[in-house]
Amino acid sequence: MKKILTKIYLIIILIFMYAPIFTLIVLSFNSSKSRARWGGFTLGWYINLLSDEAVASALVNTLTIAVLATIFSTIIGTFTCIAMIGLSPKLRSVIMGITNIPMINADIVTGISLMLLFRFLHLSSGFSTILLAHITFNIPFVMLSVMPRVKNLNFYVYEAALDLGANPAYAFIKTILPDIVPGIVSGALMAFTMSLDDFIITYFTKGSGFETLSTLIYNEVKRGIQPEIYALSAIIFVVVLVLLLIVYRAPQAKTKEK
Repeated sequence: MKKILTKIYLIIILIFMYAPIFTLIVLSFNSSKSRARWGGFTLGWYINLLSDEAVASALVNTLTIAVLATIFSTIIGTFTCIAMIGLSPKLRSVIMGITNIPMINADIVTGISLMLLFRFLHLSSGFSTILLAHITFNIPFVMLSVMPRVKNLNFYVYEAALDLGANPAYAFIKTILPDIVPGIVSGALMAFTMSLDDFIITYFTKGSGFETLSTLIYNEVKRGIQPEIYALSAIIFVVVLVLLLIVYRAPQAKTKEK
């Protein structure tokens, strides 16, 4: 009986979480603009979306920022984790605790703080400030994925490679990098997902005249929800879902190979 109640409770929670998203996806294929009447199946809103210059520009901005933020945050986060191995366990724990603060901190606090910092530094709001903001809040997610792998490394293999005549870069690529690649991939995909999905921090650091998909949707909703927004939101949801599935499956696939 307890197991049955647990399953029912889980199903109810999942319905509350995903029923609105499922409704949005269904409405994106509704030929009628009315949300209360089904007018038939159509792909017209998706076609209109592809021909919208504002959406195309926002999409390019979003993907460019997400890709660059992922690359820089992955590099910084990975090498930070490797550098921290030389520290004492206590100091390493303190640094990891400080690094994790942005993940549990409210996004609005992070967004306002970064906005004030950029204004103090007299940086013009736009592409550069959004990119710096996304790199900043993505680094902890990368470190969270890479650090467990780094902790399990056998550095004696690296030292043996050096003793056998390999230079530090070659020894790193051959002995350390293969063991932490799953963590790097997971961290990079998580960073890309978080950057693609972010709204609050982007909103406070973007300035005027520069839009990403999340801020574009917000502005469109204020003027009245159009069916094209349903289509755009459905696409974003599917992309994020696929990336999260890849993040989940990548470590498992690597483990099975071993």
